[in-house]
Amino acid sequence: MRRRDILVGAAGLAGCASMGESSAMRPIVIAHRGASAYRPEHTLAAYRLAIQQGAYFIEPDLVMTRDGVLVCRHENEISGTTDVATRPEFVERRAEKTVDGQTATGWWVEDFTLVELKTLRAKERLPQLRPANTAFDGQEDVPTFEEALALARGAGVGIYPELKHPTFLREQGLDATAALVGVVQAAGGQAVADRMFVQCFETGAIETLARMSSIRWQCVQLLSASGGPWDRRGTTYAEMLSDDGLRAMRDRGVTGLGVEKSLVIPRDAAGRSLPATDLVSRAHAAGFVVHPWTMRPENYFLPAELRLGDASAPDYMRQHGDFAAELRAFYAAGVDGVFSDAPDAAVAARS
Repeated sequence: MRRRDILVGAAGLAGCASMGESSAMRPIVIAHRGASAYRPEHTLAAYRLAIQQGAYFIEPDLVMTRDGVLVCRHENEISGTTDVATRPEFVERRAEKTVDGQTATGWWVEDFTLVELKTLRAKERLPQLRPANTAFDGQEDVPTFEEALALARGAGVGIYPELKHPTFLREQGLDATAALVGVVQAAGGQAVADRMFVQCFETGAIETLARMSSIRWQCVQLLSASGGPWDRRGTTYAEMLSDDGLRAMRDRGVTGLGVEKSLVIPRDAAGRSLPATDLVSRAHAAGFVVHPWTMRPENYFLPAELRLGDASAPDYMRQHGDFAAELRAFYAAGVDGVFSDAPDAAVAARS
C-alpha cells in the first residue's frame, strides 16, 4: 500500500479528501487520549471535545477488565486516573504487580469486572500541570472501547486505538487483540477497520492483525527513542528504525510509524531544538506514514526556546508556550499527522 493510499484510506474519512486536499495531503490531527489538555484523559467528555475541536481521530488506549472487556485507560494501573483509592469497598484490591519489567503498587483494571469499574469516576492525571482540569474530576466514568468507537462513528471521525501491554494481559488469560477484533467485527468489520489505525509498542499484536485475512488493518508500530519492544527483547527501537529494520517492519505488514517526537526533531543538552533528522524522509521512502507523539502546549513539554512567561514564576512550567511554533516545525519536517493533547491548536497550526 502506497503512503498516499494509507492517508486517503484512513485519514481521508475525517476530512483530507473531502476538503479537496487531493494534491498534497495535509497532516492529520490525532486527539491524544481526547482533548486531554482541557479534560481528564480517556473520558467521553475528552473525546467529544476533541471532535468539536476538529480532530480527525480520537485515540483510546485499551486495557482489559477481569471479564474481558476492553476499556479506555492510559495504563492498567488506575490510581492516578480514577478515584479508586478513595473507595473503601476496593481497598483490598490494592496490589503490587510487575508489568513489562516495571513494578508498581496500586489498583489494576484486570482485577475489576466492568460493572465494578463503571462505579469509579475519572480524574485528572496531571493536576500539577493542568489544575483547571480538576474541575471535571468525578464527572465521568471509564468508557469502554465499544462506547468510544460508537462515539467516533456517530461523529464521522476515525479512531486510533492503542493496545497496551498485550503480552502481560495474555499472561493473565486476557487476549486484547482478539477482543479488539471482536468489537470491530460486531460493529461492521472492514468498513469500521477502514476508519482506524491500530497501534502498539509490542510487535506481536501488530503482526497478528497484519496476518488476518478476514479484515485488512492499518497497523502502526510505536517506537520510543530508547528501549525496545517488550515481546522482542534483545531488539531495540533504534535497530527497527534502521533501513533494514524499516524494510523488515514493512514486510511484517506495518503501514505506519508512531514515533517519539525527539526522533523527528531532537533536542540538545540544554533542551533546545536541533535540526530535524532524516527519519521522515527515510520512512516515506519505505512506504510508511509517520505520526509523532506527543504534542503538548505546556512549557514543561516544549523545547527551551519556545517556552514563554516568567521563568521564576511558580506556575511557569504549566503556562502555555509557543505551541504553534512547535507544531509548525513538525509539519515542516513532513510528518503525516501528530498526536496532540490540544487538537484545536494542532488543527489551527496546519494553516
